[in-house]
Amino acid sequence: MTPLAPHVTAFFQRRLRVERRVSPHTSDSYAYTFKLLLEYASARLHVPPSALHMEQIDAPLVVAFLNDLEATRGNRPSSRNVRLAAIKSFMHFLEFREPAAIDQIPRILAIPPKKADTRLVRHLTVEEMHAVLNAPEPSGWNGVRDRAMLHLCFAGGLRVSELVGLQLRDVVLQPQASILVHGKGRRERCLPLWKVTAAALRAWLGVRGTVPAPEVFVNARGQPLTRAGFEDILAKHV
Repeated sequence: MTPLAPHVTAFFQRRLRVERRVSPHTSDSYAYTFKLLLEYASARLHVPPSALHMEQIDAPLVVAFLNDLEATRGNRPSSRNVRLAAIKSFMHFLEFREPAAIDQIPRILAIPPKKADTRLVRHLTVEEMHAVLNAPEPSGWNGVRDRAMLHLCFAGGLRVSELVGLQLRDVVLQPQASILVHGKGRRERCLPLWKVTAAALRAWLGVRGTVPAPEVFVNARGQPLTRAGFEDILAKHV
């Protein structure tokens, strides 16, 4: 029996970080997949995650895990497919490390993704968008920050991860206001800012204060704002 732990460690520390140079968001997504997989395998096989063996992570267990994600966690097919993609990436890595699994790995790689419906995303009207942008009251610290975040999201079409990950070094206010956005797949784009967006951002930087965090947007404790924190803020103003 081949211990699984050394292969998982090498996958995250060498394959993803050094060889593939994946983004922190991709690494975190893969890590969460393996957290769920190891928890499921541990409970099903009645062994701690550190004692799992590679031979135990076979195609039937992976399929059962994916079905469990949908049944107990309510994951949609798209989320299920993301978890499957992470597992397949690991199996491709194992092909060149563990010849003994040469028969087991193709069976996992042959697991098909689940078809997912593409839902139409309803857009806001101009009036609705202005209502959201104007919802934060710019008279207080939180309101100035929230207003800048919403304007920046709207003007730049930023993902939440791109917004909360924006750093002070990525902001240029003179002579032409712009931001450098670090997107998925290590892709970068430089976006000029509208005057109203630049004004909202300047107002926020004027009251942000000096905190150790390099991120532009922080919470009341001076810590970087999280995805969940922004979602709460957005829900409040909506």
